[in-house]
Amino acid sequence: MSSTPIVLISGAARGLGLASAERLAALGWCVHGVHRDAAGRQGLVDRLGEDQVHQADLSETGAAEQVVNRVLARAGRLDGVVHAMGEFASAVPSETSRELVQDLWRSNMLSAVDFLDASRGALRASKGAAVFFGSAGLAGVRARQTTAAYIAAKTALLVWMKSAALEEAPHGVRVNMVSPGVIPHRDAASETSDPERLARIPSGRGGKPEEVAAAVSWLLSSDASHVIGQDLEVAGGWLL
Repeated sequence: MSSTPIVLISGAARGLGLASAERLAALGWCVHGVHRDAAGRQGLVDRLGEDQVHQADLSETGAAEQVVNRVLARAGRLDGVVHAMGEFASAVPSETSRELVQDLWRSNMLSAVDFLDASRGALRASKGAAVFFGSAGLAGVRARQTTAAYIAAKTALLVWMKSAALEEAPHGVRVNMVSPGVIPHRDAASETSDPERLARIPSGRGGKPEEVAAAVSWLLSSDASHVIGQDLEVAGGWLL
């Protein structure tokens, strides 16, 4: 069996998931990527290869298990998982519908639970690592004017990630989180490029997808072998 490490990335066809896939591939990982719909598929195939691209809606029950089993059938192992999917929505609380809350919870929280549940056995076997995507400022549990439902789902994910990290550590599996701040890119929400918002970042600029991807690759690497249950913000001081 090849010694090349195998990683599975959800949300790999665009944005920060794609940046993470590109960086890990450049570092010599065998990257398997999951995409939900046809948009971006060909670009992902061009980067990773047909056999390493998987179409699935991971918010659906059983989808994560099917994808993980497919990867294991092809690669024989799994050394890392990166959960980079999760819908974003902006609305004040009084205009946030029950359906929107459910969609955000399913996309950001429940899909992450399913993703780790499906890969837990393989990660224990390889003493691997899992990285989830949060959002800057979660630790402060502060009020949000327009992103309350989204941040509520990510805050729940933070608590669950730490709890999963505590459970998995004795099995040799490291579980951590990367929390981006304002990261302008082609697939980001429009407010991410708002000049007034960018001007309020202490570092004086928005972040780059490559900087988030670097944090992801570090958390998966042996350099982070003693890092467990941490939320690593890549935010330039945003929301400190």
